[in-house]
Amino acid sequence: MFKAKILFIGPNESGKTVLANFLSDTADVGGEYRPTQGVRILEFESQPEGSRDNAKCEVELWDCSGDFRLESCWPALIKDSSGVVIIFNPDVPSHLKEIETWHSMFISSQGLQDNQCLLMAHHKPGSGVEDTRLPLASHLGRLPLIHSNLEEEPEDVKQAFCRYLGSVVNTMSESREREEMSIIT
Repeated sequence: MFKAKILFIGPNESGKTVLANFLSDTADVGGEYRPTQGVRILEFESQPEGSRDNAKCEVELWDCSGDFRLESCWPALIKDSSGVVIIFNPDVPSHLKEIETWHSMFISSQGLQDNQCLLMAHHKPGSGVEDTRLPLASHLGRLPLIHSNLEEEPEDVKQAFCRYLGSVVNTMSESREREEMSIIT
């Protein structure tokens, strides 16, 4: 069974904790806002959609604080990560600029492949989901993007995450196979 370390990163108040709780079936979704202090690690099993061996996967979901004061801790968070999900609120204009920084610090610097990354435009309750094209920088436009709204389409969000997880597991499997072949030859 593969074990995937997935980082949830992004600006403050973008919905990272709400989504982490929902996807891991950990707690109620909603309530008043309480900023994450440092990082929360949620562990659960999931069935990645589209993975080659179709087996369950152990997920370590790292719900990371969006506070830039903790930037010195980021290298420790990034270590051995299998994938990164950048979560932002598309209704907050500053988030669209800030996700470029998150991409630079967590994805570009680690050399992760596009299929190991996911952009999640999280719509807060009552905001209404618009799947319109967002004004993203060109390097962000290559990444898969999903719109999430847990009030209106909770199962769509879960399915999209399972598809993303499937692509992460496939990348991990390919990497393991290449490593094994390099040992043999």
